[in-house]
Amino acid sequence: MADGSVDFRREARDRAYGTPLEALNPAQPELFVHDSWGPTFERLRAEAPVHYTAESDYGPFWSVTRYNDIMAVDTNHHVFSSEDGITLQSLESKAEMAKRPQRQSFISMDPPRHDEQRKTVSPVVAPANLARMAPIIRERAGIILDCLPIGTEFDWVDLVSKELTAMTLATLFDFPFDQRRRLTHWSDMMTNAPGHGPVKSWDHKRAELDECFAAFRELWNERVDAEPKFDLISMLAHGEATRNMDVNTFNGNLGLLIIGGNDTTRNTISGSVFALNRHPAQYDKLRADPSLIPSMVSETIRWQTPLAHMRRTATQDFEFGGKAIKKDDLVVMWYVSGNRDDTVIANPNDYVIDRERPRTHLSFGFGIHRCVGNRLAELQLTIIWEEILKRFPTIELAGEPTRTHSVFVKGYETLPVVIPRRN
Repeated sequence: MADGSVDFRREARDRAYGTPLEALNPAQPELFVHDSWGPTFERLRAEAPVHYTAESDYGPFWSVTRYNDIMAVDTNHHVFSSEDGITLQSLESKAEMAKRPQRQSFISMDPPRHDEQRKTVSPVVAPANLARMAPIIRERAGIILDCLPIGTEFDWVDLVSKELTAMTLATLFDFPFDQRRRLTHWSDMMTNAPGHGPVKSWDHKRAELDECFAAFRELWNERVDAEPKFDLISMLAHGEATRNMDVNTFNGNLGLLIIGGNDTTRNTISGSVFALNRHPAQYDKLRADPSLIPSMVSETIRWQTPLAHMRRTATQDFEFGGKAIKKDDLVVMWYVSGNRDDTVIANPNDYVIDRERPRTHLSFGFGIHRCVGNRLAELQLTIIWEEILKRFPTIELAGEPTRTHSVFVKGYETLPVVIPRRN
């Protein structure tokens, strides 16, 4: 590999097992950039499934790395609260955020506020609305795929993964369709630190997000005095629990919905092409039996794990896994590790599209914060693959992907592919 990832993975394994256990730090973006995160979590699951990292770029935190322990944390919001945020933030980012008003979304709330605000937007992803959206998504997927170049290398992330999710997200917001890629851009601005993705500096990030929030404030102002419609902004503007929320809470919810509607689906669409190419026998199996698409979708969501972690804050002193967690300690649930726990998932490092229980995974979370749009993500992935198999015998990798520099978003910046010409 031209990017040296093989050597980095080998070195990462040596470091994971050569570092004193108490000094292990899984929160290193480089491990995810080089797809070399596995050995660190493998060792933590085996030797310290509840582990304390005293020093990191994110400050001190606890890591929970086994499947059942993660479920226990995720379903206990009384002890493990979301109120102080749901991701690891670098010390630099915390210092920057301290300069501005905090944007709190419903995923960063505990009941009852969480339940009230989540309930406001959940109808947009209810089964009846998904049934209405399915033919629209299918038509758009077909248009995207029919416009792809044949026999020429292109970036799958840009032309397919970003495009389909941007189209769907624009529909959910009733955002100007010809400006849909602004949503993708703003999502990347929110999730990246300066020097990565499109973010040039903290000033650049602030300016771009101010532009984002101003655009959506205009939509709010248009819809708050209009008849209620079935889009997310209208739902928030007219919802009993959200219509009087302050601007920072609106901006927080907006950021959550943009990121949530973008990253999981986008990176799993890319991850499915990558995984099937890395496991050609599974690709053959899928082509031979397209009825496996729903199972393949769930397996890809597990195998990819598009969001590597979620964080909670302890509300009290609490013993967990034999460790004494103190009030206000940060507790990180590493979904990416739980999805590789071989005590729950057989041969978890393998990509197997016809697993007996393919939906046994942590990628959507559990408990009150389980991903509200999980069925929409599965729907988009199912439809795009149904349409792919109608058109293309194969999609081939043309080089190594570039991966997101993050300990939160586990995704792809680029994925070079070629659709071979038919003889």
